[in-house]
Amino acid sequence: MERSGRVSRAMSREARLGRVAIAGVGLIGGSLGLALRNGIAREVVGIGRRRESIDLAQRLGAIDRGTLDFQEGCKDAEIVVVATPVASVVDVVRVVAEAAPRAVITDVASTKAEICRSLAGIRTFVGGHPMAGSHKRGVQVARADLFKDAVAILCPTEQTDARAVSTVAAMWEAVGARIVALSPAEHDRMIAEASHLPHAAAACLVRTVSRDALRFAATGYADSTRVASGDPELWSQILLSNRFEVRRALEGLCHRLVELGDALLAQDAEAVKRILSEARDLRDAFTSPPQARSGE
Repeated sequence: MERSGRVSRAMSREARLGRVAIAGVGLIGGSLGLALRNGIAREVVGIGRRRESIDLAQRLGAIDRGTLDFQEGCKDAEIVVVATPVASVVDVVRVVAEAAPRAVITDVASTKAEICRSLAGIRTFVGGHPMAGSHKRGVQVARADLFKDAVAILCPTEQTDARAVSTVAAMWEAVGARIVALSPAEHDRMIAEASHLPHAAAACLVRTVSRDALRFAATGYADSTRVASGDPELWSQILLSNRFEVRRALEGLCHRLVELGDALLAQDAEAVKRILSEARDLRDAFTSPPQARSGE
């Protein structure tokens, strides 16, 4: 595996996995299930807390069968994917490791350092984060092509079993993702800037615009604040889990805002133009993936 690079292909996209269990069949878990059931996995088992959610996932074709019992759901699974909210990942992985000690376990949470540190003793656990998603939640918005051409970040540590890493990489490649390997710390630093900061900034921007001014808001407001519609419970867990890196990124943003504000007060037209030109050039150089992404 290359550090900060792509992991070599471990299996062809035509190859079949065995049984894959998914704990938490929402947008990400449901989309993975839909993709795996397209001839990649022999069976996809959903594990959830509510019978209604599991039944819905089965009706929509995201899983072959579902259960509320971890022991039953993980039985004979080759891979168990934990797609629960960030705050519950560590506890769920520990339950899975006890229920299925031979299974490879991975997660999809958008923070990695705290999770990987807490689970360092479980060698079959591979920290993962597919950079795909939406501000909408639930299996009803799941898509089988969600991971096509998306980046799936894997964060193995020195203790992680190499076979487990290859197995998880193979699964993500099989559903169309491109694998990148980062350390947990590198992941959290980069994702704080690329994903968590935009959400935090959008939330602050929404709270800054007065209700009177909101009457005149148009596409600029809509484009820059869309992600603020994300689930507050989910995002509070994400931001708190990566709080140190998010705070550092917010300090960087504050510095840039003050820089612009000072240039405006000084009536420094050249400085204002330079700031806006640099921003335009950097934004224009950014190439969005073929499908709209909003990774957690």
